[in-house]
Amino acid sequence: MRSALIRWAILTAGIAVAARLFEGVEVTGGFWGYVWVAAVLGLVNALVKPVLILLTLPITVITLGLFLLVVNAMSLAIADWLSDTLAIDGFGLTLLAALVISIVSWLLSSFVPDD
Repeated sequence: MRSALIRWAILTAGIAVAARLFEGVEVTGGFWGYVWVAAVLGLVNALVKPVLILLTLPITVITLGLFLLVVNAMSLAIADWLSDTLAIDGFGLTLLAALVISIVSWLLSSFVPDD
C-alpha cells in the first residue's frame, strides 16, 4: 500500500513538472487536481496501456521501443479525455508532456527501493 502511494506521488510530481514546463498543459483544481489527474492516469496505465502495448507490439519492435513514447502519449490523451481537470492542447504537446512525465517518474522512482 505504501509503495502504491509513493508511486502515485511520483506520478503527481511528473504531471506537475509537465504542467509547469508547457503552457498548453493545464491542470485545474490546485493540489487535488494534480492528485486526481495522477489517479486517472494511473488507472489508464493499469487498464488500457497493456492493451495498447499489445496492439502496437509489431511497430514497437520495428522502432526498437521508441513507439512506446507514442503509447504513453495515447495514455495521457485518454486521461485528458476522461478528466475535467486536465487540458492539453494538441497531440504534439501531449507527446512532449508524456516524455517529461516519463523522465521525471523514472528519475524519482530510482530513489525508491523496490518491494
